[in-house]
Amino acid sequence: MPNEVNVFSTEEVKRRIVIGILLLLAVLGVRAQVYVNAKIDSTKILIGEQTRLSLSVTAKEGTAIAFPVYEPQQELTKGVEVVETKGDTIDAQNGQKTYERIYTLTAWDENKYTIPAQHIKIGGKDYSTDSLSLDVLPVEIDTLHAENIKPAKDVLDNPFSWAEWLPLAGLFVLAVLLLGLAYYLYKRLKDNKPIVKRARIEKKLLPHEKAMQEIAQIKAEQLARSEDQKTYYTKLTDTLRQYLEERFGINAMEMTSGEIIEQLKKEEDLQKINELHEVFATADLVKFAKYSAQNNENDLYMSHVVKFIEDTKQDNQPTVEPVGEQPSADEKRSMRSRRILQAVIAFVCILAVAILTYVGWQVYELLL
Repeated sequence: MPNEVNVFSTEEVKRRIVIGILLLLAVLGVRAQVYVNAKIDSTKILIGEQTRLSLSVTAKEGTAIAFPVYEPQQELTKGVEVVETKGDTIDAQNGQKTYERIYTLTAWDENKYTIPAQHIKIGGKDYSTDSLSLDVLPVEIDTLHAENIKPAKDVLDNPFSWAEWLPLAGLFVLAVLLLGLAYYLYKRLKDNKPIVKRARIEKKLLPHEKAMQEIAQIKAEQLARSEDQKTYYTKLTDTLRQYLEERFGINAMEMTSGEIIEQLKKEEDLQKINELHEVFATADLVKFAKYSAQNNENDLYMSHVVKFIEDTKQDNQPTVEPVGEQPSADEKRSMRSRRILQAVIAFVCILAVAILTYVGWQVYELLL
């Protein structure tokens, strides 16, 4: 018997292809199906108790899901308050994931509440859950044993505790001891008399008196008859310069002879100035040009200096002046010790006051 060959017509092939495509679409449709569910842990609670509302979504993995958002203490419906919100992924298989969002609810008034349908956006489409009911029941009072019902107690005083007061007592004692130490140091400081600088009075030589003493010393050394004329004229002109500086207030020790003469022309008459000019000119020649003056010239120029001093001296100036005494090494150490002691006393007092302030504040807090 010859082998049979099954030959399908073109229509049969098309029919089978269409059936296959439909089956494939049905499978994909099942896999892409979205499930939304809402449940509540307990439909009956007492006033102030809590229950949990769970919203779950099963959808294709990677689908964007937006659950309702409630802030803490926000009312989900009038009288029902959201305490907190938590979210989690609880299952994942065959390309599908189940997402869950849990809302902890409470209520403070007796009533029968309806939890409205919750709207969830999944993949850009809106889905709604079923509404749920929640009964909030009052707390039952045992009226059969009313004697056991006691009124609210008044505010009780905190019991006395040494653990709270002992540290404060110790700090108070420490502050008192610090104040005692400060007083003791103050007494020591007071008993240790401060060093009083006493000014001694010294006799002050007037400018012309000092100058005449210097000239007397030059005469005593007989420098006018000495071959060392440079020393003679140097001492003579230095004495004159010092006198001019103290008497007229010009910086004669640092000025040249010509500058001194020009300055004196503003103060004295020409005759006196010419005599001093001769003295300075001869002194410059002796010191810088090795000029040798005669003995009579030396005497003449000294007489010019003496005459100028006598003619310009002032006798009405004070002849005494106070001179401060420098403290000794022991006195300096004593002064440093006093300053250190004063600083220590100030620090101890500030510390004691700070401790007393802290103790006072803590006592006030405990007594409230």
